[in-house]
Amino acid sequence: MPLDQSFVGRSFPPTPPYLVGREKIREFATAIGATEPEFHDPEAARALGYPDVLAPPTFPVVVTMAASQQIVTDPELGLDYSRVVHGDQRFAYTRPVVAGDALVCVNTIEEITTRGGHDFLTTRTDVTTEAGEPVVTAWSKLVQRGEGHA
Repeated sequence: MPLDQSFVGRSFPPTPPYLVGREKIREFATAIGATEPEFHDPEAARALGYPDVLAPPTFPVVVTMAASQQIVTDPELGLDYSRVVHGDQRFAYTRPVVAGDALVCVNTIEEITTRGGHDFLTTRTDVTTEAGEPVVTAWSKLVQRGEGHA
C-alpha cells in the first residue's frame, strides 16, 4: 500500500526538549572517531569561542532520529518500517550544537513520491533551542521498498 499523500506538508507537534549533555557529545565523538579537542574538552571549546563542548556536525541525528518516531509510527501514514532503508541525510546549520543546549524538534513531511514501485519520503526537522533560537535543519529521505523487492 502506498504512503498517504495527504501527509505532504504536515507538521507534527514540537518534541519535548532534549538536553544535550557533555558526555553524550563525547560518546558520539568517540564513536565516530572525531578526536578534535573541542568535541571532548570544555576548555578547548571555550578557546574557540563556544560556551561548552562542541558537538560534531552529525550529532543532531541523535535528536532528529528520536523525533522522527512521530512520523514512522503514525499508522495513518502507512509506512512499513520493516521495508525502510535510509536514502539520504543532510544538515543546514544556523549555529553549532553545544553541551547545555535544550533542543526542540518540529518534523514536517516535505515530499512523498513513488518510483519503480518504491515510496520515497522526505522529512525536514527544524531544530531550535527551547527558547526558539534556530540551530539546525535536518532533511532525511527514507525509502520504503516496494512489496516483493528485497
